[in-house]
Amino acid sequence: MGTSTHASLVSSSDVNGTEVYGSDGSNVGSIDHLMIDKESGKVAYAVMGFGGFLGMGEEHHPVPWSKLHYDTAKNGFVTDITEQEVKGAPERGTNWHADRDWEKRTHEHYRAQNYWL
Repeated sequence: MGTSTHASLVSSSDVNGTEVYGSDGSNVGSIDHLMIDKESGKVAYAVMGFGGFLGMGEEHHPVPWSKLHYDTAKNGFVTDITEQEVKGAPERGTNWHADRDWEKRTHEHYRAQNYWL
């Protein structure tokens, strides 16, 4: 049995740095790293880098993984999230990844399906 030329699995190290495009095709940022739910194994968030020049002044924001869709033609991810939505997202504390209330508000803000259900 031969191997498939279209693999559906990807290493997390290959996802880091992948470009993200808006629904209009413009580059909106790139994925810095992923946050994975330890219990379910599901990817919960892509922490994205927005703005900046050569990594300076770049801001990082967690975006629900369900808001990103891989586009093979772009060799990157596409999202319908806008800059205004990112800037208006619920403020997060240093322990945001352990704050279910923040997660609920964030998923509601982005109109994203909760990963923990």
